[in-house]
Amino acid sequence: MSFRTLELDDLRRRRSEKWRRFPDDVLPSHIAEMDFAVAPPVEDVLLAAVRTGDLGYAHAKSSGLYEAFAAFAQRRWDWKVDPAEVVAVPDVMVGVAELLRVLTPEGAGVVINPPVYPPFFSIIAETGRHVVEVPLDAVRLPLDGMRDALRGGASAVLLCNPQNPTGSVWSGGDVRAVGELAAEYDALFLSDEIHAPLTMPGVTHVPAATVADNAIVLTSATKAWNLAGLKCGLAIGRADVLARLPEPIHDRVGHLGILASAAAYTDGGEWLDELRDYLAETRRLLPDLLPRGVHITPAEATFLAWLDFRETEIADDPPAAVLERGRLSLLPGTDFGSVGAGFARLNIGTSRELVEEALRRIEVALT
Repeated sequence: MSFRTLELDDLRRRRSEKWRRFPDDVLPSHIAEMDFAVAPPVEDVLLAAVRTGDLGYAHAKSSGLYEAFAAFAQRRWDWKVDPAEVVAVPDVMVGVAELLRVLTPEGAGVVINPPVYPPFFSIIAETGRHVVEVPLDAVRLPLDGMRDALRGGASAVLLCNPQNPTGSVWSGGDVRAVGELAAEYDALFLSDEIHAPLTMPGVTHVPAATVADNAIVLTSATKAWNLAGLKCGLAIGRADVLARLPEPIHDRVGHLGILASAAAYTDGGEWLDELRDYLAETRRLLPDLLPRGVHITPAEATFLAWLDFRETEIADDPPAAVLERGRLSLLPGTDFGSVGAGFARLNIGTSRELVEEALRRIEVALT
């Protein structure tokens, strides 16, 4: 077995934001970064690059990355990707920002479905576009509301699938319907599928591009193999459309990110499946471990848990109370939109022992 969990002492030696933002008595669970050992194929390629001094500028087109992703997509999702229709971007949200800049007019409305990944809000604002919120109906995709928003003048849809923070995986029919709506109203259709490799065993992810010709998919190996700091994402869509991206965007991708991503897609499948099995078992156990009054939204993907504190005495600001009383950092539900009030996001991408410790600290905050 190549997949390994890590002890807390080992994790505290890390120097990423997750492990440096709070004092050592705080158990961090506020950021979507996993706590497992690096997948061996990724470790091997990175160590080899360092040992040979292969730390120069990236050249994605000749790296084999596009072909590696295409082969992975074919194996995992039966998605036939033409490597000529893949472009490397520094990360998914940079790709979103640049596509919005070149493919929508200044001031355009962009439909999103809160509660949703917080950078959706900030990136849309950064590009001079504005957010059009169409909240999820429980954990369903609100197609009627999205139609109304597009009819009202929105110029783009930014879908999150699998969904962060709820972990929902949208059906092929729903994704196709979004594509049809975007086509009907001549709107841009972007699909953030960064968590797609992290579906639970038995759950099928349907890439937007397989059911909607007008979709541009943005993805990365960074969530599934925990490579966020290496800065490498992918945009997949029609070559003539992606050609409108600014040429310098290719130079901003990390060389080590390209090497690691190609290794993950090519040789990291066994490790990924072991990770998925481990997360599935954690998720199966989670409801029985939750403190009284705290509920969880059933999830089909990701290593994140969407916790509902609305029946507890700390419903006004769960993360603040849990941090102060339990010394555990959670991401506030309101970061995902106003509909997230009374919720918080927990990262379960860690050892089962640390998940249990996190829930014990939540219980301390509630007593």
